[in-house]
Amino acid sequence: MHSFLKTISVLFVLTLLLPSTYSIAQNNWDESIANALPSVLKKHRKFVSIPNVSSVEADMYKNIDYIYPEFEQRGFKVRTLPSSTLPVVLAEKVIDTSKKTLLFYFHLDGQPADAKNWDQEDPFIPVLKSQTESGDWEEIDWNNLDQEIDSEWRIFGRAAADDKGPITMMLTALELLERANLVLAYNVKIIFDLQEEAGSDGFLSTLDKYKGDYAADYMIIMDGPAHNTNKPTLTFGCRGIASCSITVYGAKLPQHSGHYGNYAPNPIFELSHLLASMKNEEGTVIIDGYYDEINLTEAVKEQLASLPDKEEDIQKGILISQPDKVGNGYQESLQYPSLNVRHIETTWKGPGLKTIIPEVVTAHLDVRLVAETDGAKQIAKIKKHLQKEGYLVLDRAPSDEERLANRKIVKFVGNAGVNAFRTEMDAPFGQKLIKVIEENFGEKPVSIRTMGGTVPIIPAINTLGIPAIIVPMVNMDNNQHSPNENIRIGNISQGIKMCMAILTMDLD
Repeated sequence: MHSFLKTISVLFVLTLLLPSTYSIAQNNWDESIANALPSVLKKHRKFVSIPNVSSVEADMYKNIDYIYPEFEQRGFKVRTLPSSTLPVVLAEKVIDTSKKTLLFYFHLDGQPADAKNWDQEDPFIPVLKSQTESGDWEEIDWNNLDQEIDSEWRIFGRAAADDKGPITMMLTALELLERANLVLAYNVKIIFDLQEEAGSDGFLSTLDKYKGDYAADYMIIMDGPAHNTNKPTLTFGCRGIASCSITVYGAKLPQHSGHYGNYAPNPIFELSHLLASMKNEEGTVIIDGYYDEINLTEAVKEQLASLPDKEEDIQKGILISQPDKVGNGYQESLQYPSLNVRHIETTWKGPGLKTIIPEVVTAHLDVRLVAETDGAKQIAKIKKHLQKEGYLVLDRAPSDEERLANRKIVKFVGNAGVNAFRTEMDAPFGQKLIKVIEENFGEKPVSIRTMGGTVPIIPAINTLGIPAIIVPMVNMDNNQHSPNENIRIGNISQGIKMCMAILTMDLD
């Protein structure tokens, strides 16, 4: 009995010590990251200095040459998998074949950059900047990294955030865990896509041949920006995209507006009426059945409303007096399929104006899809609406006979595109991620049900059949795809810690 009581006492004391032990561990992580940060930022500068536009193959191989030894030094087996275009790089570290496997996805390429629109000499010569009191960004010397580092400083350069930032964070996390003699908690595979910004054709072409090589229990996509609060963020899905074009016809040739004004119908007015028939004045799509598949439960609505979004700030940021009435607030609006007119083109495209009545006008539309909707079905609903409005709907230009016999003719071309994906937020993998981030950061992450954009690798997620979650780590205002792309240093530190937490979490 005495031995039993002694054991209970020891366990009780250990239980009391657990919170302080946890705190020490986290303080050590933070301290390790802070100590490593100057060298990490200098390495990131070197990484960003390698141009990475996928159309320049020689540059992409230089990027491969950079990451190959970095991951091999950390015990990964690295190989290139041939594709229809540029190869895919796959890094793999097997800890124990009986343990689960987590597949990470990054992309090595960046968007093209027009140097004349950047506030620095060359988008691929990264610069360090601090923000002045007036809000401008001012270049500072890289030697400042040898002093106290301000988390609000930023590194400006193409791909500094999208997507080389997360790659640097992952490499640093692996190195710091190795220094601390902490082994990975599961097997790790890492895909490096060399053409994500150009549509991921190469990677997608490898899915059938290398499906076994990509096999995993879970998948994390490390791309995209975190919530604008810069709090740790998890994104459980993204919207897909379908598209279509609608062409309306007038007279056979452009006509002089003096000779034929009031006589030859102007197809632009015809198209404007047609487009207006698809949405009401509040921005809600009124095509029959457009939202039929959407049924948000009260629990989902509560979760969406719990996000730290400030509607007034969003509206002020994009300068609108009020949003469309689709859903209650920004997050809820993303749970419905959209209908957007992205471009309208007509006859005259040269400089100056001409007094003509155009013979043709085309509207190009895109439809952002959610997990409940199918691209082909949404496109079919639009086509049916055109027919309901009394149009002869063709998939080609009309013949002369068809023009004479029908006042209302459209050419309609649809593309079902790529469907959305979403991993349910209460799924085991999502709950594990939420738990490990809460344990390491002291609060739950911002959990986004569906982000507004579309990633080109959705077909891979659906083909591989792996529960996938996006872990975005760079600052929202990083000017992704635009001039003056940048990454906030505070996001680099936080991202390293997030990677360390994820790499040590229990997947079993």
